[in-house]
Amino acid sequence: MNTKTFPHLMAPGRMGPMETHNRIVLPAMDMNVSEHGEIEQPEIDHYVARAAGGAGLIITGACAIAFPHGAASMKEPGLSDDKYIPGLKALADAIHAAGSKLCIQSTHHGKVARVDVANDRPVLAPNQPDYSYDMSALADSTREELGKMGAATAGKQTAYHEMTAEDISWLVSTWADAAERVAKADADAIEIHVAHGYILGVFLNQRDNLRTDEYGGSLENRARLACEVISAVKERVGDRLAVLVRVAGEEYGQEGGLTLDEAVEASKLFEAAGADAIHVTGWGRNPFDNFTDGPLPNKVGAYLENAAEIKKHVTVPVIAVGRMLPEVSEKALAAGQIDFAAMGRQLLADPELPNKLRDGKFDQVRPCINCYLCVAENFFDDTPFCAVNPALGNEALLPLKPASATKHVVVVGAGPAGLESARVLTERGHRVTVVDKSDRLGGTMWFSTMTTPDNERLLKWFKAEIKRLNIAVKLNTKATVESIRALHPDHVIVATGAVRPKPDFPGGDLPIVQTGDTLRAMMLGTATAEEAGAVLSTLGKLGRLSGVTKSPEFVRQFTKVWLPMGKDVVVIGGSLVGLELSEFLAERGRRVTLLHEKQQLGLPLAMPRRWTAVKESEKHGVKIHRNASITRITEKSVEWTVGGESFSAPADMVVYADGTTSASPLADELRAADITCDVVGDAGEVNYIHGAIHSSWKVSTDL
Repeated sequence: MNTKTFPHLMAPGRMGPMETHNRIVLPAMDMNVSEHGEIEQPEIDHYVARAAGGAGLIITGACAIAFPHGAASMKEPGLSDDKYIPGLKALADAIHAAGSKLCIQSTHHGKVARVDVANDRPVLAPNQPDYSYDMSALADSTREELGKMGAATAGKQTAYHEMTAEDISWLVSTWADAAERVAKADADAIEIHVAHGYILGVFLNQRDNLRTDEYGGSLENRARLACEVISAVKERVGDRLAVLVRVAGEEYGQEGGLTLDEAVEASKLFEAAGADAIHVTGWGRNPFDNFTDGPLPNKVGAYLENAAEIKKHVTVPVIAVGRMLPEVSEKALAAGQIDFAAMGRQLLADPELPNKLRDGKFDQVRPCINCYLCVAENFFDDTPFCAVNPALGNEALLPLKPASATKHVVVVGAGPAGLESARVLTERGHRVTVVDKSDRLGGTMWFSTMTTPDNERLLKWFKAEIKRLNIAVKLNTKATVESIRALHPDHVIVATGAVRPKPDFPGGDLPIVQTGDTLRAMMLGTATAEEAGAVLSTLGKLGRLSGVTKSPEFVRQFTKVWLPMGKDVVVIGGSLVGLELSEFLAERGRRVTLLHEKQQLGLPLAMPRRWTAVKESEKHGVKIHRNASITRITEKSVEWTVGGESFSAPADMVVYADGTTSASPLADELRAADITCDVVGDAGEVNYIHGAIHSSWKVSTDL
C-alpha cells in the first residue's frame, strides 16, 4: 500500500465568503446533457458523484448568461431567465447534501457561440477578426467527424457583430442578472470566464481586440469589459457568492496572444474589481492545431508556473488547473505556489479521488490516461465518455450490484480487458482466476507504455487492484480447453487480444519485417530467432533474465541511448500504433518513413490527440506518405505507389503496424467443449484500451 499523504490538499480553504473542506476543485467540464437550458437529473448525478467523492468545490460546465444567445450548445445550462432557477437550486441542494460547495461557471461564448451561428445570428466580437486559422489538421478527421462538427453550427459560416456601447452595457447588466439568479439558487460561487476565446477573453488579448476606443489598445482598456462585469456582479451579489475569475496565464500558438506579464497585470485589475479568487488556465488559440497546449494540456502541471507567478502579485487565492496530478498539487500547495488545485479529467476518471487521498489510498486512485476521448466529444456537441470509467455520464450504474450467485470465473488474458473483467467481477463477489501466457500483467497495454507513458499509470493501478482484491493470477500459463477445464470454472471470459499477422504482400515474410506481436515478444524476451532475428531475440532473452525490461520507464529511457536496430525504419500502417511508434523511433534517432494506405492518420486516437501526434511526428522528422499502396519489401527497402507514382525507402527494419484484427479461436474451442464463455476487448472488436474496458464492464456487470 502506498502511504503517501496529502495534508495540504486536504486542508480547508477559503475564497472570499466561501469556505471549502479541502483544496480540490472540479473545474468546468461541459457535460452537454441539459435540455433547452434546463439542468436535468443526469447532470445533477454527475456533479453529486464528484461532490460525494470528496471534491471541496464543484464548478459546473459553461452556463450561458443570455441563453440561447451566446451559447455554444443547446445542451448547456442557461442563466437568462428565472425559469432556470429551480434546476440550479436542485443542483445546489444536492451538492450541499453531498458535503461540497457549488460554483456556477458563467459565460458568453462570443465568437465561438455555435448556437448563434446555427440560428443565423451574428456572433458578438470586439471587432471583425483579421485572421483565419490553419485548418490543415482536419485532413486527419473522418467524413463522419467532419459532419458531426459541422452539425453543431448547421454547416453555416460565422458572421461577426462588432460590439457597440449599447451591446457592452447589455452584456454587463445581463451578467449581473445571471449572477442574481445563481445567488437565488443558493449556489456558493460564480465563476466569470475571461479565457478560451469567449467574449471577455477576446477583449483581453491584443490579437483579437483591435478596437481604438476605451475598450481597446492598452491592457487596462482591454481588461475594462471584464472588470466592469466583475464589478457589476460583485455589486449585485455582495457576499452571497464568492466571485471567481478564470483567466489564461498565457495563450499559445499565435503571435499577439495574451502573455504571462499581461495575465499578471490583468489579474491585479480583476482583484481590484472584486474577484475573490483567480483561476489560472491556458488557451491554445487554434483548436485544430494546439488544443493540447490549452485548454486541455498534454503536459503535467502545465499552467502551474504561470499560476505561481500570478499568486506573487495578488492577495486573493489562486487556483491552478492543467493536469494537476495529486502529487504535483500537494507539492505546489506545500510550497505556497497556489491555494487550490483543479483536477478535471482526473475527477472524470475517478470521482472518489479526494476521498481516497484523504484515507491514504493513493494506489486506489484510477488515473486519467490523457487520451482526450472525453473532451473530443465537445467538438461534436456530445456527452463526454471516459476510456477508463464507463460510469461517466451514467452515474446510476454505481454502486456495482452484488452478484446474485457467486461463480468461479476464469479470465484468459491479463491485458486491460482481462484485468478490468477480473476487478469488476471480484468487486461484485465472484471468485476469479486470471490466466496469461506472458510473464507479466498488462498484455499489449504493457507494450503501449513504451510509446504512451500515461498508460503506465493505468497499469500500476490495475496491479494494485489485483493485489488489493487478492485475485488469483497464473502467469506463464497457456490457456487450452484442458487447462481451463482443470480449473473447474463456472464461466470463462476470453480477453486474449487482437491478432497482428505479418503482411501478405511480396517480402512480408522477410526477417527484417516485424509486427506488433513479434516486437512485443522481443521486449518480453519470448521471441524466437525466426521471429526477431538471432541478435534481437538473444538481447530480449537477456533483458528478460536480468529483469530490466520489466520496467517500462527503464526501457523508455535506455532506448534513447541504445536501440539495437538499424537507422532506417519503415513503419507500415499509420493508425494509433503505427503513428505513435513512428514518433517513438524518430525521437531515438531513427530515420522513419511512415506509409499509410488511407488519408486519415492516427485513428482511433481522439481528434485533438491525433492532430498533435501527427504534428509531433513530423516535427521529429517522420516522413509521412498517405494513400500509399505497398508494392513489395526487399531485404534492404520498401517500395510503394501513391496515385500511380512509384517510390522507395531504405529499410534496416520494417514494422508492420497494420492488419490488426479481432480473433478468439479459444472461445470457439471452449464453446465446442460446452464451456460457457464471453469474449471481451480486442479479441471481440479492436477498440484499444477504451474498448477493452467498456466491453469488459458490460459483460462483468451482467454476469
